[in-house]
Amino acid sequence: MDFWPEFLASSWGKEFVAGGIGGMAGIVSGYPLDTLRIRLQQPSNTSSGFSLLRNIVAAEGPLALYRGMGAPLASVTFQNAMVFQAYAILSRALNSSPNRDDPPSYKSVAVAGVGTGALQSFLLSPVELVKIRLQLQTTRPKKHPRDHQEGPISIAKGILRREGVRGIYRGLSITMLRDAPAHGVYFWTYEYTREKLHPGCRITGQENVRTMLVAGGLAGVASWVCCYPLDVVKSRLQAQTETRLDLSPPKYLGIVDCFRKSVQEEGYRVLWRGLGAAITRAFLVNGTIFAAYEITLRCLFNNNNETYQTEENTL
Repeated sequence: MDFWPEFLASSWGKEFVAGGIGGMAGIVSGYPLDTLRIRLQQPSNTSSGFSLLRNIVAAEGPLALYRGMGAPLASVTFQNAMVFQAYAILSRALNSSPNRDDPPSYKSVAVAGVGTGALQSFLLSPVELVKIRLQLQTTRPKKHPRDHQEGPISIAKGILRREGVRGIYRGLSITMLRDAPAHGVYFWTYEYTREKLHPGCRITGQENVRTMLVAGGLAGVASWVCCYPLDVVKSRLQAQTETRLDLSPPKYLGIVDCFRKSVQEEGYRVLWRGLGAAITRAFLVNGTIFAAYEITLRCLFNNNNETYQTEENTL
């Protein structure tokens, strides 16, 4: 069988490990830009990206850019592993080629990406909800004891207590609408770009790290550009709180209402606010994710082969 990444793992464990390492590397490398993106998307913000970054560092310190990283970092191993494993399974299952050694067609890659994005939304939506609430916390004077900084666990418990299970899944529909097509574009762009940059690498798996970084980075940029207006709506819906005792309704009553009010109040430009930070982060993060995933999977595969050969020699 030809050496190409999706078929390198002989067990679920290897792809889970490779996917988890790739996801963690991506989060650590791009989290400050993600915090900047979330704050840029909020209605109260009128600053440019650079001005907002400078204000956050001056008022709250550099660590504020990493606030809320614990929630996605704690879940990213399983989440990212599930994404790559689900994509590998679906792309093979949907591939119509009679030769099992052939890589999946681009059509199979895109459809498998859509299915993967829909599946992972169920895990990602609660994690992003907690992350967004943490990222929007600001440092307040200690004379307000009830306004202390909360961690991811206390934030999640507070949401469940005030809003119930429905509250923890606030934004699930918009997350799925965003992630399903975005993942289709994501995996298609990666496979197409890596083949163009290094012809034949989908068969041989011999592309270099630069190809992985560039193809992964462009895949991330393409997926964000196609879904960014939905991400703005999602961030605003998940940023608002609602309790069972609230007499007045929340500002945004749903996806369409949030889209309509945002455009009416701030114009169509609001749907692209923070895009610069998002695509910069997307290129950096997704290039890192794919490179770490591919390299880890190759290392695991090679180690497995070496162990197998050693056992054969011993026998």
